[in-house]
Amino acid sequence: MTMTPEQAAWFESTFTRLVDNVDHALMGKRDVVGLVLASMLAEGHVLLEDAPGTGKTSLAKALAATVQGTSQRIQFTPDLLPSDVTGVTIYDQGTHKFEFHKGPIFASIVLADEINRASPKTQSALLEVMEESRVTVDGVTHEVGRPFLVIATQNPIEQAGTYKLPEAQLDRFLIKTSIGYPDLDVTERILAGAADRNPSAALTPIITTNAVGDMADLAASVHVEPAVLRYTAQLAEATRTDPATRVGVSVRGAIAMIRLAKVWAAASGRHYVIPDDVKLLVEPAWTHRLVLDPEAEFAGTTADTVISRVLEAVAAPQARSAAA
Repeated sequence: MTMTPEQAAWFESTFTRLVDNVDHALMGKRDVVGLVLASMLAEGHVLLEDAPGTGKTSLAKALAATVQGTSQRIQFTPDLLPSDVTGVTIYDQGTHKFEFHKGPIFASIVLADEINRASPKTQSALLEVMEESRVTVDGVTHEVGRPFLVIATQNPIEQAGTYKLPEAQLDRFLIKTSIGYPDLDVTERILAGAADRNPSAALTPIITTNAVGDMADLAASVHVEPAVLRYTAQLAEATRTDPATRVGVSVRGAIAMIRLAKVWAAASGRHYVIPDDVKLLVEPAWTHRLVLDPEAEFAGTTADTVISRVLEAVAAPQARSAAA
């Protein structure tokens, strides 16, 4: 069943209310909040590459409070074990049974702080849960529930003692973006309220976690024209054939783009996707998926350069005023 115009209008109104609520705790970053919220409704995950003190923890807490969910923060360190993330099975001498003790990954919003400081073995513990929303411990599968959003962070400056995220894990992040520092006026407003050390605690929930799942299901019913699907496929293929790339956008990346574009269209009050949705989202959704040729990278080519070149090379289809 395809989303109706009336449902799209309700979705836009609710999405705006959610962004407004989070904006009370994370001032002046509506664009970033919108992207992260869209990622959650597309049932994807977010990689934030940002310096310390830009509000990453506040964003996670504010999102959880807004959707009446739970939040957990995992500080990734070199000695962190996979069981510290997913949980562990412990033998209970009183009941003479093995009981599973859930790890911090079992939350609505999980902040994986400085994810690149953990060993590859621990990082790989996130692969299953990010892709399938479940973890398997001692052969038993445990669902993490809906909504489930991992917001992972990495510091772009301090690289000592870090591990490069493997391409397979990067591909599981729906978007990569940054919060950045607020402008002067917003900084002044933040300083005026500095006495409140936890602004997220004062937020009133807008919807329940069950309603978030309903919104995600509704967004999945947004109409996508075959021409837009072909345009997305052509863009993905163009990233693979670009001379500066060693690995382009995968099929998973193309699917992620369509999922995200559907949410973005609904958040804009439309029940159908237009090519401009894809153009707008292609940078946060695809740049982190590209692996550049070392020589091209040394020459100054960046993932943004490749994306810009691809957008210029592939002609967008004519946008329609309404879905067929």
